[in-house]
Amino acid sequence: MAIRPPIPDAADPAAPAGGPSREALLALYRKLLTVRRAEERLGTLFSDGEVPGFIHLSIGQEAVSVGIMSALGDADTIASTHRGHGHAIAKGMPLEGFFSELLARDEGLCRGRGGSMHVADMSVGMLGANGIVGAGLSIALGSALAHKTLGRDACAVAFFGDGALAEGLVHECMNLAALWKLPLLFVCENNGWGEFLPTSKQLSFRLADLAATYGIAHRLVDGNDVVAVAAAAEAVVPGIRAGSGPAVLECMTTRVRGHFEGDAQKYRDPDEIEALAARDPLRISAERLAGMGSNDADLSLAAEEVEAAVETALTVARSGRAPDFAAALADVYTGAA
Repeated sequence: MAIRPPIPDAADPAAPAGGPSREALLALYRKLLTVRRAEERLGTLFSDGEVPGFIHLSIGQEAVSVGIMSALGDADTIASTHRGHGHAIAKGMPLEGFFSELLARDEGLCRGRGGSMHVADMSVGMLGANGIVGAGLSIALGSALAHKTLGRDACAVAFFGDGALAEGLVHECMNLAALWKLPLLFVCENNGWGEFLPTSKQLSFRLADLAATYGIAHRLVDGNDVVAVAAAAEAVVPGIRAGSGPAVLECMTTRVRGHFEGDAQKYRDPDEIEALAARDPLRISAERLAGMGSNDADLSLAAEEVEAAVETALTVARSGRAPDFAAALADVYTGAA
């Protein structure tokens, strides 16, 4: 039976040595907070019946989204998962368009047609969340091929969970990315779960060994420490852009909420859930900021500004128009020849 890889510690060669300045870390903390507050608000909206369909929250995994995106530019592209709100917001998706989409408003970034699991914004390089496990990998692969073919100074990022490692598409995409030396970063958000079952009971191999099979460099990182994730991304992304070929970052993180919002998680040990607070990405960053001289006022100001931005975006979204059903066929069928 496979054993879940350990969380890297300070002695690990992949752990950050210097780290960002206090101002830079505070900016990362604000982004972490933005993702967290937006998703907490979504949880309430879903409970109140304002968000149609299912939603899957990434609470506890924010450091992966924010850390990876800190190393990317506007030309870089990402393909996400069914748990993709954090990726979307961290990549630069405007909150007004994001909330409008999830509330199924015509002003949504996909005119209310995509919703939570298919929200996308090509203007910021967010190629879309995906309701099919692992399906974003091939989208990112295609984007990486386009970057290389067109000679762009850009890379693509494929986000996927450890539950997706059981999908054959992971192997196919790694093989092609290595064979064609594509500018593709594979980011595994390893939270230890594949839906309702620990992935240690589903997988007989380690991602590091799989990557090595295809000759792809692999790095294990503490996925709840935004500084560690950002440092790892900054270490590999320039080389990927320069033509060194694909790389894998395996980010050890925590899934706080259930597989979907409303999942009671009765299959999880209550002690395990209670212990997650110690690994909260916000807590880790706040403690590091305190050690760098930030005080409660700095964090309180960030919290107030983030709360205001989220509520303003939600107010705008709620005032939006309901989609026109007659326009639902737009962008689906071509006109008669």
